[in-house]
Amino acid sequence: MTLSTQFLTMLAMVSSGFYLGIVQDTFRRFAPYWKRRVVLTYTMEISFWLTQTLILFFVLFRVNGGELRFYIFAACLLGFAAYQALAAESYKKLLEHIIRILTSIYRFIEKCVKAIIITPIKWILTFIWSLFIKLLKLVGTVLLFLLTVLITPFGWIFQLIYRLLPESFKNFFRKFAGFYSKMKNIGIKLLNRLKRR
Repeated sequence: MTLSTQFLTMLAMVSSGFYLGIVQDTFRRFAPYWKRRVVLTYTMEISFWLTQTLILFFVLFRVNGGELRFYIFAACLLGFAAYQALAAESYKKLLEHIIRILTSIYRFIEKCVKAIIITPIKWILTFIWSLFIKLLKLVGTVLLFLLTVLITPFGWIFQLIYRLLPESFKNFFRKFAGFYSKMKNIGIKLLNRLKRR
C-alpha cells in the first residue's frame, strides 16, 4: 500500500471505530425491549455484529482493497476509545432527546389518525348498524301485519269448515293448531328481541 492509502485506511478505521461506538450505544438503548425473549436476543445480537462486521469490511475494501493489517485493528480500537472518552455521554443524551421527539410525534400522529379516521369510521359503522336494525324491525312489522291480514280470512273459512268436520278430524287439527301456536310464539319472541335492541 502507498502512504496515502495507508493514511486513508487509518482515517477510515478510526471513523469506523467511532461509528461502531455510536451504533453499539444505539443498539444497547433498545436492547431491553427484547431482553426477556432469549431467542430474539441471540438473533438480534448475532445479526447486529454480523452487519457491523460486513459494514466495516466493506469500508476497508473500498479504501485499500480489503487488506488486513495489525494497525487497522488498532485504528478501529482508537476510534472506539475516542468515542467513549469524548462523545459517549453527549450522544446518549442526544439519543434520548431524539427518542422523546419521535415518541411525541408518533403519539400526535396516533391521536390524529384516531380523531380523523378511526373515530368517524366507528361512528359511521354504528350508525349504519342501528339503521339496519331499525329497517329490519320495520320490515318484520310490515311482514307480520301482511301475514295477519292474509291469514285472517283463511282462519274464518277454516273455522266454518271445522264446525262441519267429524270429531276425528277435529282432533287432528287440534294437534296441528298446537304446533302452529308454538311456532307463532317463537316468531313473536324473536320479533320482540329485535325490537329491544
